Amino acid sequence: MLYDIAIIGGGPAGYTAAERAAANGLKTILFEKNALGGVCLNEGCIPTKTLLYSAKTLDNIKHSAKYGVSVEGQPGFDLSKIIARKQKTVRKLVAGIKQKMAAHEVEIIGAEVHLIGEDNSRNILVGNDDETYTAKYVLLCTGSETIVPPIKGLDSSGYWTSKEALDNKEVPKSLAIIGGGVIGVEFASFFNSLGVKVSVIEMLPEILGAMDKELSAMLRTEYAKKGIDFYLGTKVVEIKDGEVIIEKDGEQSSVEATQILLSTGRRPVTANLNPEKLNIEMHRNGIKVDEFMRTSHPRIYACGDITGHSLLAHTAVREGEVAVNHIFGKADRMSYKAIPGVVYTNPEIAGAGQTEEELIAKGIKHTVLKLPMAYSGRFVAENELVNGMCKLITGEDEKIIGCHMLGNPASELIVIAGIAIEKDFTVEEFRKIVFPHPTVGEIIHETLFI
Repeated sequence: MLYDIAIIGGGPAGYTAAERAAANGLKTILFEKNALGGVCLNEGCIPTKTLLYSAKTLDNIKHSAKYGVSVEGQPGFDLSKIIARKQKTVRKLVAGIKQKMAAHEVEIIGAEVHLIGEDNSRNILVGNDDETYTAKYVLLCTGSETIVPPIKGLDSSGYWTSKEALDNKEVPKSLAIIGGGVIGVEFASFFNSLGVKVSVIEMLPEILGAMDKELSAMLRTEYAKKGIDFYLGTKVVEIKDGEVIIEKDGEQSSVEATQILLSTGRRPVTANLNPEKLNIEMHRNGIKVDEFMRTSHPRIYACGDITGHSLLAHTAVREGEVAVNHIFGKADRMSYKAIPGVVYTNPEIAGAGQTEEELIAKGIKHTVLKLPMAYSGRFVAENELVNGMCKLITGEDEKIIGCHMLGNPASELIVIAGIAIEKDFTVEEFRKIVFPHPTVGEIIHETLFI
């Protein structure tokens, strides 16, 4: 049987592309070796946010007196019930994806497949030892996997990755998180709320990698106040006897840890995919694509983490849409100018567009406009613990080129600035947008007038 499109990988990019392709009349087959929804839905975005919401609820109860609300007794939690709720949420959303696939008659194969080659009609062959499938177009969406660095003693330490941490039902006495990126800091937030002694060890000078450094430092300060220990510019050299041996500036010391959580980044999954069979060009350990998500092969596309470009679920969804649109001949292209990045801690931190650090490194002239979130009346009414900040960055032409926010609900607000960045709004144009009052989002409008 000849399929119009074969999609390898059922994560955000894959299932989005499958739905769009099938809804527009293409005979579509989707291969997923594990579970529909990919890492995002089963081991990442949704499960972590479910846990973090439970932690946020617990934090709110602990501090309810600041809002004039009294709670009798010491607030507590049941980790097994928190995990059970997470699992229920995942099952519900996976079922929703299956329903969408069935509604559009997408054929789903629960198996791992790879590229085989082309037939005499130049159709693409994919398959495994059991079966071969033929398609006019192929979309590669195999996602990413956890990087496990060669740390002495790590293999025998019983360490967690995010996958194991999401299913754990016992509260560790102490937790050392190796890696202070988004995943590591979110888990630090969660376990800190549960009363665990948390240490975060990061090789870079600041947590959260490419996020705005000023706001990252502010967030780190807030969590240090809550009891998290941060070891920056620090390398892990060994794990032994319930301790993590670390090194900074040539001197070694140790960090207590009854449990280790490894969060040192992710890399594209290309093993066993056989891209070399069709001479597909690689780039930064991922697959190289153009602005239409097309690889060096004219009928093979790649979307999501496998490209190694932006390892975010919402980026993958948009990339899947662009790929399918290009197959249909619709005018579309992928833009990374305003991809939002969010850390779902409490408070949240979010950013879109360029950072001060990037602009300084490139020697690009720019202007920074910033205000504490407390300039928003709604923020003051709802937040007693953190001042937060809204930062807008403009270019020489006064166009909005970056926005970075610390404070709840930054995850919901950042898209407002993202639209302005993507559409090349100037400060004057953005000022004319009417924000409802009172809302936290008004802080963006207020920042435009400083």
